[in-house]
Amino acid sequence: MDDAIETRKARKPWRLRPSVDLVDHLEHAPALDRPILRIAGIVRERLPTGRLRDTLHGVFAGHPIHPPLAMISLGCWFSTAVLDLTDADPRAARALITTGIANALPTAAAGITDWSVLHREQQRVGFVHAAANLTALGLYSGSLYLRLTGRERGGRTLAFLGLAVAGLGGYLGGHMAFRQAAGANHAESVAHLVPLGWHDLCQLADLPNGRPVVRRLGYIALFVLRRDDEVWVLADQCSHLAGPLHQGRIAVEAGDQCIICPWHGSTFRITDGAVVHGPATARQPAFQTRILDDGLVQVRPEPSDVD
Repeated sequence: MDDAIETRKARKPWRLRPSVDLVDHLEHAPALDRPILRIAGIVRERLPTGRLRDTLHGVFAGHPIHPPLAMISLGCWFSTAVLDLTDADPRAARALITTGIANALPTAAAGITDWSVLHREQQRVGFVHAAANLTALGLYSGSLYLRLTGRERGGRTLAFLGLAVAGLGGYLGGHMAFRQAAGANHAESVAHLVPLGWHDLCQLADLPNGRPVVRRLGYIALFVLRRDDEVWVLADQCSHLAGPLHQGRIAVEAGDQCIICPWHGSTFRITDGAVVHGPATARQPAFQTRILDDGLVQVRPEPSDVD
């Protein structure tokens, strides 16, 4: 009996997550780095900071637009499979495939823009994610061609293959979003972490004039900028991928003082943390400040950050 117990202990535990393990290995696959570096460099060079890039990042929406756009194509193609399985009107299936293909173009444009400014581990998974989606797009394009030329059975076969490959691409996209936090807000509202009221931060005399620094309020890192007798405070971790804003560069955009993240160039207005340029889409949590007669700087979250 004891031998049987020992044997069971010695056996390696069986785990029902081979796909997760495979993607974890994919994150650390340096063989993908050469094409990644080249493609990402071309995207950043051809798509400089500006209105088009901000639109593709989703700055206007307050979150990335690639995931919801991707759901449109995937939904059209999944619906095509339902129609094919039920022998519905083939014209409806062709319309859905066409819609999915047309929507794939802006989806890919938004996706590659976001992908070009991610961390390397995220880019490795994203590279395979994009390859799967391009393969699915090719299969559905072939399916549409076969259907339009009267070869309905072959068109359906390619569509089912396309759905399987698109499902793989969707799984990898989910891994990037939920496991790797690509596109998530890395500077969520900190109001719930700070007790109500004003809090002592530091002495005004301890802050350099015109140069951003980091100060801590408990365990929260804050970006602090002093100009003479005025002080502005934001959460220090960039909402894009948690870059240290205090190491960034001060610039003026449309007459407003802004801080540019040193990692990927996200630009925020210093007075209220609003996004001026992406890749960030979520604003930086901002703090109100006041200076007491003895020079003590106090802070509290902006009212809009308080629940």
